[in-house]
Amino acid sequence: MSKDLILVESPSKAKTINKYVGKKYIVEATVGHIRNLPKTKLGIDIENGFEPKFVNIRGKGDVIKKIKSLAGKSNKIFIATDPDREGEAIAQDVLDILTDAQKEKIERVLFNEITKKAVNEALKNTIKIDDHLVTSQRARRVMDRIIGYQVSPFLWRAVIEAYGSSLSAGRVQSVALRLICEREDDIEKFIPTEYWSIVAVFTTEKGEEIRAKLYEVNGKQIKVPPKPQMTDEDWEEFLKTNFAITKTELANQIAETLRSKNNFYISDLTKKESRKNPYPPFITSSLQVEASRKLRYRPRRTMMLAQQLYEGIDLGAEGTTGLITYMRTDSTRLSEDVVSEARNFINEKYGEKYLPEKAKTYDQKNKKNVQDAHEAVRPTSLKYTPEFVKEFLDEAQFKLYELIWKRFIACQMESARLETTTVSIASDEFVFRSSGTTVLFDGYMTLYDEELEDKDDQNGNGLLIPAGLEINQKMALKELNPNQHFTKPPPRFTESSLIKELESNGIGRPSTYAMIMGTIIDRKYVEQVDRKMFPTELGRKVNTILVKNFSNIFNVNFTAQMEEELDSIADGEIGYLKVLNDFYEPFSKTLKEVEANLEKIKCDKCGSDMDIKMGRFGKFLACTNYPECKNIKSLKDFAPNGGAPEPTGDICPKCGSKTVYREGKFGRFIGCEKYPDCDFTKIVTLGLKCPKCSDGEVITRRTKRGKIFYGCNRYPDCDFASWTMPKPKEEEEEVALASDDEI
Repeated sequence: MSKDLILVESPSKAKTINKYVGKKYIVEATVGHIRNLPKTKLGIDIENGFEPKFVNIRGKGDVIKKIKSLAGKSNKIFIATDPDREGEAIAQDVLDILTDAQKEKIERVLFNEITKKAVNEALKNTIKIDDHLVTSQRARRVMDRIIGYQVSPFLWRAVIEAYGSSLSAGRVQSVALRLICEREDDIEKFIPTEYWSIVAVFTTEKGEEIRAKLYEVNGKQIKVPPKPQMTDEDWEEFLKTNFAITKTELANQIAETLRSKNNFYISDLTKKESRKNPYPPFITSSLQVEASRKLRYRPRRTMMLAQQLYEGIDLGAEGTTGLITYMRTDSTRLSEDVVSEARNFINEKYGEKYLPEKAKTYDQKNKKNVQDAHEAVRPTSLKYTPEFVKEFLDEAQFKLYELIWKRFIACQMESARLETTTVSIASDEFVFRSSGTTVLFDGYMTLYDEELEDKDDQNGNGLLIPAGLEINQKMALKELNPNQHFTKPPPRFTESSLIKELESNGIGRPSTYAMIMGTIIDRKYVEQVDRKMFPTELGRKVNTILVKNFSNIFNVNFTAQMEEELDSIADGEIGYLKVLNDFYEPFSKTLKEVEANLEKIKCDKCGSDMDIKMGRFGKFLACTNYPECKNIKSLKDFAPNGGAPEPTGDICPKCGSKTVYREGKFGRFIGCEKYPDCDFTKIVTLGLKCPKCSDGEVITRRTKRGKIFYGCNRYPDCDFASWTMPKPKEEEEEVALASDDEI
């Protein structure tokens, strides 16, 4: 008796589904894509409507043969690949390799979650392959291939000294690199400005203490001074309505005056109640951001773990089941059934006061290009609480599942109610101010608070304001301290903040963020230190060349425009050819201009141009006059100093030769240029004393897997090690006593 065939892309997904559908079905995995553009050539007929030439992926022959064989024996063929562009493209790949007779058997099914109920309902409600979605994926793939194939060789020639690196340009990854490099430029150009704050401790007659910051002088609010590049006229205009303490002398003078006063009193006292609403359920980007911030997971790891939770976990007697819905989504939509289930859970677990009168919905009208095909990332069933599944998950899986669970339940809970008390303490022309926030009702915060780690940050929340204060109440000055500060440059991106930046600019989509982060790090364009992203020398060089020559292509606006048009293809609003023409016309024009100005490398045997080729052992230069001229060269021959290491400018104390920077298994170090004849080495320190032994210095080291950490250069005599860079002892943490808009 013939069976029905279900095709998915993942073996683990196939295993889970196989347990749900019974013996009537055969479930087989494609193991990802089975067709792709060829590796050795462009594979796109630009002159003929950008027609892609897809070929079977090498190594997938057995998989394709098996699919064809099973398809020929099956009654029906259900293609159940992931419910997104890539899944739809794989479905089309399967269709393309089958015979006309087999194609008649094909039906498309979509699983937003892999549970027995969802799988069986999907099999009863089949659809057709979405041609618009396939075309959108093809257009994205073609666009990325054209950029990668035609710009990357240009990079190889332009950055030829980096012969050991696998250089590439990408439509989105290069824009991400540009954002990181431009932020680094801003940091390096930043000129810090000195300013002072004056913090006091006041006491009531009962001995209760209030810490407050000087807020106003002569009716002018104290502000952090603006950039030092201001003209004298602009500075005078600023000082007409603001007060800035920019010098030690002025700070000490004000402090001396304040210490001489004994007439401090409460001049103003306000209480303001506010509501704090829960956060929406997770979408792909917010899941990656929160997992990075709270769990310290890289986006790539987050998506890998989410994939495991989605495809199915063996829950013992419960069997294998998917624990979360599909993890690649930018929609916050939730089904009515699961919202009703959540409301019942909240009422039973937390009580009526935690249950809003109506179910909460999360509007996305202000967000462009929301792909609303499936729901937000949420648990598939509230039966599977974190406590229930904990014994079946490893630690990393559990932490991510618990995060998703809490965020989902919290999004349907009542808002928190907060009361902010602001007290002003005055003496003549001086006014101090302090704010403290009290939680009147914790609401959803009893389960989930996104800002939990930042409670005592510079917003001043968490400061305790004594109860029973009154206007005109006298206060005594107990302590007063002037504090010197310097304005800080913009912060470096972390993976989570870069994802936020890309998303806010309409760049990238749910399925691409983890790949973007991974690519720029794997290519060694960026490295992470203390989770902050620093462009490497290679990354900055690549970015400089791309921006100089392709600034109209690798920029935020053009990339976002292309993303919009690709989404419009998926929605059936615009055609494939128009989008590719909109992209290719400015791109090809720019490429021709760049290539015309690019200095060619000439063959030293026949005078023809040399071009970069890819061989078994990597990239090399070959004469374009082949086969008449078979001259080839190593890229190393054209690197500065033959690819010699970067000199330090110092002399080797052992043999008197020059020292150079080298890269070792555990990071950068200094060595003698005469190695191996001279084995002198020196570790590159950070100029910080070891906080544990005080004798050694802190150095950057790497684990066996390449992760950066900080240790003492006296190891093993001192075993200090830290994932975060220690701060100098003299660097003190600032205590903030008022919100930023009050400073």
